[in-house]
Amino acid sequence: MRYFKKFFLIFSIILIQQNIVLADTPYFLDFKLILNESEAGKKAQKYLKNKLENGIKNLKSKEKKLLEEEKKIISQKKILAPEEYKKKVSDLRSKVSKLQQDRNALLESVAKQRSKARNELLKNLNPLIQEYMNEKKIRMVVDKKSLLLADENLNITKDIMSLLNKKLKSVSLE
Repeated sequence: MRYFKKFFLIFSIILIQQNIVLADTPYFLDFKLILNESEAGKKAQKYLKNKLENGIKNLKSKEKKLLEEEKKIISQKKILAPEEYKKKVSDLRSKVSKLQQDRNALLESVAKQRSKARNELLKNLNPLIQEYMNEKKIRMVVDKKSLLLADENLNITKDIMSLLNKKLKSVSLE
């Protein structure tokens, strides 16, 4: 009985120390992977990519029309009166300026929507991580990009991504 008490005491101390060590072990996750590979992240990226491609396609067709108009004005240079030629060149320049403004507006709009989608994903992700930490008694989670080396067993990215996919199917971008 005496040995049993000693064994139980030593065994209890070892278990307690191991739990303390596990609780102090920092786990990590890959935020970039979660943002890019989660269902909501993929849908947001696909939407933004399509918006950008369609916008660029539209801008290129306008640019092509402006180039044709420029060639037409150049070919009519000798036929037109100098004032009329300057007026047409001025109109063309204002159209080119408008095209550049449209291009900048498109890029800015996509960037704003990308930022909004990222913020919404992070807003939904933080409570999930907190809940997971409480459930698993984890005291610290670090982003993978901040690590030099780590044991892959400490990676909780897949667990968090599956929780996020269950909770959030898509992100509102409008």
